[in-house]
Amino acid sequence: MVGPLLESKYRVPRPRPGTVARPRLVRALGGAVRTALTVVSAPAGFGKSTLLAEWLAEVPASTAAVACLALDERDDDPTVFWTYALTAMRAAAGVGDDALRLMGSTPASIDAALVAVLNDLGGMSQDLVLVLDDLHLVTSPAVHDGIAFLLEHRPPRLHLVLATRVDPPLPLARCRARGELLEARAADLRFTPQESAAYLYGPMGLSLSEHDVATLDGRAEGWIAALQLAALSMRGRDDVGAFIAGFAGDDRYVVDYLVEEVLARQPEDVRAFLLETSLLERLTGPLCDAVTGRGGSRTTLVALERANLFLVPLDDRRQWYRYHHLFADVLRAHLVDERPGTVPELHRRAGLWFAENGDTPAAVDHALAGGHVDRAADLMERAMPAMRRERRETELRRWVRSLPDEVVRVRPVLGMAFVGVLAQASAFDTVEQRLADVERSVRPGGGAWPSQAPPGLVVLDEEGYRSVPAGLEVYRAALALRSADLDAAAAHARRALALTPESDDLTRAAAGALGGLASWTRGDLVAAEAAYVEAIAGLHRAGSLADVLGCAVALGDIRRTLGRPGAAERLHRWALDLADPAAPVRGAADMHVALAGALIERDDLTTAAVHLEASRRLGEHRGLPQNPYRSRVVEARLLEARGDPDAALALLDEAEHLYEGDYSPEVAPVPAVRARLRLRRGELRHAEAWARQRQLSPDDDPSYLREYEHLTLARLLLARRDDAAAGLLARLRAAAEDGGRAGSVLEILVLQALVAQTRGDVPSALDALRRAVALAEPEGVVRVVADEGPPVAALLRALPKHDPAYAFGRRLLAACAGSTSAASTLVDPLSARELDVLRLLGSDLDGPDIARELSVSLNTVRTHTKSIYAKLGVGSRRAAVRRAHDLGVLPRRR
Repeated sequence: MVGPLLESKYRVPRPRPGTVARPRLVRALGGAVRTALTVVSAPAGFGKSTLLAEWLAEVPASTAAVACLALDERDDDPTVFWTYALTAMRAAAGVGDDALRLMGSTPASIDAALVAVLNDLGGMSQDLVLVLDDLHLVTSPAVHDGIAFLLEHRPPRLHLVLATRVDPPLPLARCRARGELLEARAADLRFTPQESAAYLYGPMGLSLSEHDVATLDGRAEGWIAALQLAALSMRGRDDVGAFIAGFAGDDRYVVDYLVEEVLARQPEDVRAFLLETSLLERLTGPLCDAVTGRGGSRTTLVALERANLFLVPLDDRRQWYRYHHLFADVLRAHLVDERPGTVPELHRRAGLWFAENGDTPAAVDHALAGGHVDRAADLMERAMPAMRRERRETELRRWVRSLPDEVVRVRPVLGMAFVGVLAQASAFDTVEQRLADVERSVRPGGGAWPSQAPPGLVVLDEEGYRSVPAGLEVYRAALALRSADLDAAAAHARRALALTPESDDLTRAAAGALGGLASWTRGDLVAAEAAYVEAIAGLHRAGSLADVLGCAVALGDIRRTLGRPGAAERLHRWALDLADPAAPVRGAADMHVALAGALIERDDLTTAAVHLEASRRLGEHRGLPQNPYRSRVVEARLLEARGDPDAALALLDEAEHLYEGDYSPEVAPVPAVRARLRLRRGELRHAEAWARQRQLSPDDDPSYLREYEHLTLARLLLARRDDAAAGLLARLRAAAEDGGRAGSVLEILVLQALVAQTRGDVPSALDALRRAVALAEPEGVVRVVADEGPPVAALLRALPKHDPAYAFGRRLLAACAGSTSAASTLVDPLSARELDVLRLLGSDLDGPDIARELSVSLNTVRTHTKSIYAKLGVGSRRAAVRRAHDLGVLPRRR
């Protein structure tokens, strides 16, 4: 949300009268309509913008639509930049409606907006040229990354043209190597001697000898601004020859000298106007009236434009202007040198005008520039709630850096708002100190929190002041949680709830969620669930939908572990219904991923794939920061269930690289997920290396935070036929039952059944399996059982028809991994160990390597191999693998 847009910023510029035609450059730029990227890069005063205007006037409407954006320093905010850029494209080509709606969401979804506009552009039948003028004024890495993304994924009809003083941080070398870059640089833009002569004789109207023109051109070296300033200085002079002879020096010093000459020749009222308005980025009549304290500014602006005094009109109505950037820089330097005492007052007047006209960020900028820090702090405190709701993080972080600490210390409400900005950006280094400053300022001697701010403190937002005590506890709970001090986190959260009135849903929800996180991390999932249910209800009442979706992800994870995946799925569907596609809400992508995960567990792989695709279409930045890695983990589960473990492993590698933690406990680390998949592929060495790296032992005490890892270790022990698996699983089951974690108990029972099977104790194996089926059937859970493949399939087939578990067992049997269902079609199905050997026969390992991988003797491998050949009806290793692929016993590699 950036407020009203200034139309003049995205109008296509028209050629200015009195400029020298440059057909050679216009012809060269004609290639921009056929090139991915065009860069016009040169120092100030080389005529970049003038050249672009001349070239654009020559581009036929039938050839390409043209979108232009004239940039300034305020566009350094990514949200502002892309809102203007997308608006320009919509005005030029009618594309980007969906993208602009995404930009209007809270927070703005920039990546999703770029994807949306690229999709629109992909369907265009006409070329679109996007011109970004003065790109050097934008330094935000986020903006540059967005431009690079647009360039990398651009459809053939999109062409970018950048005008800048310095090369932007874009992959120019790569574009150049691909033949996708057109460049116009200072050497190209310099006036030729003929162009210099045409300019001095024509628009500037000077009567100079050819020698004088050549001398001036040689000294200026084709620098257009220097020629213009020199020409202005020569008007009315009798000693033109002497002036030209003395025209020398460094570019910047020449400009300083020439501007002094120009200023000295202006009437005093014009000179005063130029100096006093030089601190404005943009000029309009009423604003200049307010700053100068005199009327008639609009007339003055028109006169300055006609006098060619470096004033650039920004719209066709001559309402808004700007000074040439170089000219403005020098004017400001002269203002500070000549009238330093007036600068604070001029900024104060400008700030008042912007505040009265609804542009608080500009008002703050002028207050700070003028040294009016208290005024700036007042403006910030009043604007902060709306700015935070709009997620204007770039400006907010700049505000935090701009105010001296001593000013913030006497403003508890503003101090708390700054803490919120820092916490949101995960910049916790100074949060504790800032919290201490707030508390010390309000109650220096301790004691009760005063209902009114003590003398010496500044409070403009009384409601905000009343929420400060609870806010202190909320942020201290967050700090304690980050440092793993769960008792302190829970205590601070309880105090925050006690201090927060019932009507303050947002603060109560924040405190409740932090308390829930502490309970979850401790392993008390029942308490965590209750806290999250309450938090989500409060956030829903407050209308904070993005936070509702964020909490729904955590609550879904908790409910699945408690053995209620159906309740988790219903929660995700309800939350997804809140995310209206017409009004994008952050977290909607996560809901699709969560639903996909739930559907995979029920073996509804087709619908799961639909939800994963829906998440991708929304874009990863329509999700929480954790969505990139979460989505890959879920998609890996889908691919494995469909029989493509190689692709699943590749996605898990990506997920580990993209992992980004938050306050939630990391209960299923990606490396452990990958270790399980490798175990199912028979790759014991990889799983053993993982277990060593994690320092896992079957003798470890059960811990909820490491439960997933210990269950992965149990699978490794089972694969090695290590008797320690039984003891580890017994302790894990007792701990899970004590904690009410029925989801964990289900998984443990399946593994206990397999341990009993390996011991030859079929009755005990079937008893554990029955208990597992009894837990799985009411919730429709399938994959937890079916993923164990052939061993569990053998047990399921052993269930008698009259057994209560038989009916659901048939469903589980049908859903067993592809290798299981295919192996069951054989007259004599392969055993689990034979499947392990068969998988390795499809690798590059020789017999001794396979024996080492499986921790068995070479004779044992040979025995299993002979049995495999007999069951598959083949006589060689290659034929066995080919036959296994044909039967589906082994999935085909991509």
